[in-house]
Amino acid sequence: MMTALLELEHLSKSFGGVHAVQDVSYRIEAGAVHAVIGPNGAGKTTLFNLISGVYTPSRGHIRLRGEEVGGLPPNRLAERGLNRTFQNLQICMNLTALENVMVGAHLQLDRRFLPVLLRLPAIGRSDRRARERAAELMSFVGCGAYLAAEAAAMPYGALKRLEIARALAAEPQILFLDEPAAGLNATETAELEAVIRRIAERGITVVLVEHDMKLVMNLAEHILVLDYGRKLAEGSPAEVRANPDVIAAYLGAA
Repeated sequence: MMTALLELEHLSKSFGGVHAVQDVSYRIEAGAVHAVIGPNGAGKTTLFNLISGVYTPSRGHIRLRGEEVGGLPPNRLAERGLNRTFQNLQICMNLTALENVMVGAHLQLDRRFLPVLLRLPAIGRSDRRARERAAELMSFVGCGAYLAAEAAAMPYGALKRLEIARALAAEPQILFLDEPAAGLNATETAELEAVIRRIAERGITVVLVEHDMKLVMNLAEHILVLDYGRKLAEGSPAEVRANPDVIAAYLGAA
């Protein structure tokens, strides 16, 4: 069997007596769109927090391209090509939209103290490239109209896409999106779906936690279903939609 891009093996996380994630094993193949679904409190965001280094696993393994990464901090994971967005916006409202995206490119910038202090020409060129790249990413996610805007002046739907642009600025190989459609209207959700498709077309693996089942079924090639922190089912959208356990636990039994 080929090495998965990301592999979870018997992953568990407990908070005192609460078992938020229990013995979850799952493989994420490169180049696909995956989704994690389940009822409120099923452990979806906790799973994302474990994978992205916000939490340290109580037990089990997280392997990125075969390398153990469980417990590594988010910045170390970003260096290895794993990045994420959060359910609640993490936009810096005191910055411009373009500056917010540039923040995501810090790993690609020359951060050596002396060249930065002396403002060597190479630093200026690097900053210009980062600004140009940020503008390209804003256009890519459909925020090209806000290149000169303050983040605080942007509508909510555009801010959600701006956060994705910032995550893309770190040049991830795998991108985790936590509730990207939360709070969006139908038009904004359709715009978001188009953005995620374009990201996947670039060869970036996308994993989303999402309650919008129409969006999940339209986008995901493989779905993991959690219930009470445990893996309830996994498979294609058709397989998950027809699974009686999933229907009873999440979609609603007749």
